[in-house]
Amino acid sequence: MLKRERSLIVVLALLLILTASPLYGQASDGTLRRLRVPILMYHYVSPLPEDADDLRVGLSVSPEQFRAHLQYLADNRYTTISLYEVISALRQGTPLPEKPIILTFDDGHIDHFEHVLPLLQEFGMTGTFFVITALADESNRDYLNWDQIREMAAAGMTMASHTKNHADLRGRDRSFLVYQILGSMESIDAHASLVQRVFAYPFGRYDDAVVSILTELDVEAAVTTVSGAWHTTSGQLELPRLRITGGLGANGLHQLLTGN
Repeated sequence: MLKRERSLIVVLALLLILTASPLYGQASDGTLRRLRVPILMYHYVSPLPEDADDLRVGLSVSPEQFRAHLQYLADNRYTTISLYEVISALRQGTPLPEKPIILTFDDGHIDHFEHVLPLLQEFGMTGTFFVITALADESNRDYLNWDQIREMAAAGMTMASHTKNHADLRGRDRSFLVYQILGSMESIDAHASLVQRVFAYPFGRYDDAVVSILTELDVEAAVTTVSGAWHTTSGQLELPRLRITGGLGANGLHQLLTGN
């Protein structure tokens, strides 16, 4: 069944590529731009389990720490925006708020629904959530399910692809890449009534073949794990982010935002 599913997705992808037109984006006006917009990269926002290993510790902030982050952003007049707004600013010079910031959350952990969503709503902010769609298909209780994804999308959050299985995409053949990338996007489109074209590379790993597929599929923006806050017109599929490390408090967030 998996082989047949992959083959069907590849055929659909080829049809999409042949008839594609940008779903969200605008053509560039020809001006090369460089903008500073911090994109924060979160993973877990939850209390640490008793058996937490070093990886979990390094990727976790508590709900209390996350609240302190949002309070800091509110107090310092940051405005959350979407990746699409950055792309429009890079391509067309569309104005952005004075202090724009993007909040991204990788992997679709259940705490994104339980803790992150209510806090974002409390502060009137938005986020971009990169989900692993096979885990939603399986209704894995540690990750977002489709009902929760729909609810978050209805609340104004961007729900986007982190592939179907969080696979390392480097050195893969075309059918595998189309299955992982387009397959996950189509799942989100179908289950959440969304047409979205932003993407996060699993583990931050990719090669030229991956970027080529994203280009063919009219992906508007793709985020990496490279550290930085400056973005260019030519780098829309390789946007850097600022990693939120384990236990980071409001003072640490201040240093991260003012030191990059």
